[in-house]
Amino acid sequence: MDISFLISAFRAHQYPPPDRPEIAFAGKSNVGKSSLINVLINRKGLARTSSTPGRTQSINFFTMGESLYLVDLPGYGFARVPMKVKKSWQGMVETYLSERSNLKAVVVILDIRRDVSSGDMDLLSWLKHYGINAIPVLTKADKLSRQKARTRASVITRQLKDISPIDTILFSAKTKEGKEEIWDKIRLVSDFDLRVPR
Repeated sequence: MDISFLISAFRAHQYPPPDRPEIAFAGKSNVGKSSLINVLINRKGLARTSSTPGRTQSINFFTMGESLYLVDLPGYGFARVPMKVKKSWQGMVETYLSERSNLKAVVVILDIRRDVSSGDMDLLSWLKHYGINAIPVLTKADKLSRQKARTRASVITRQLKDISPIDTILFSAKTKEGKEEIWDKIRLVSDFDLRVPR
């Protein structure tokens, strides 16, 4: 399947037409969002990764043939950027989430080693309020032992139980753990028979 970068958008009029299902990806800065997208589509470097928090400052659209859009949303949290820029990101993302008619779900990315932040909870609450599916994914699972990862996943799943009906998915960009499960959830919410990129 042809997978390619489409456009970086800052305003709604720059979005591609809402002519196919769309899955967005959101999380704190430096949580492994770009790495997760690259593993899902099996393309190194298509979504840009950086050790500098807050590098993604636009809404980046990718297309999988004519079947699906994937959308990389700006990170939130501890990015070292001016408050004015943070506020502009917030408005940009809220506009996207509230107005995008073909948006089927948001993959909410959390670092398994960190406690759920107020920003994470705010995002999940907002998605629930507007009836947008949330798929919570715990990245960097390979950084912990198998037992520790399971324990952390249970703790975080309990924290989110009133706000997200979907259980958390363990994911590792290094081992590819969780890739198939994430695609299963995307297929389910998008109501589309998508072939997983190999």
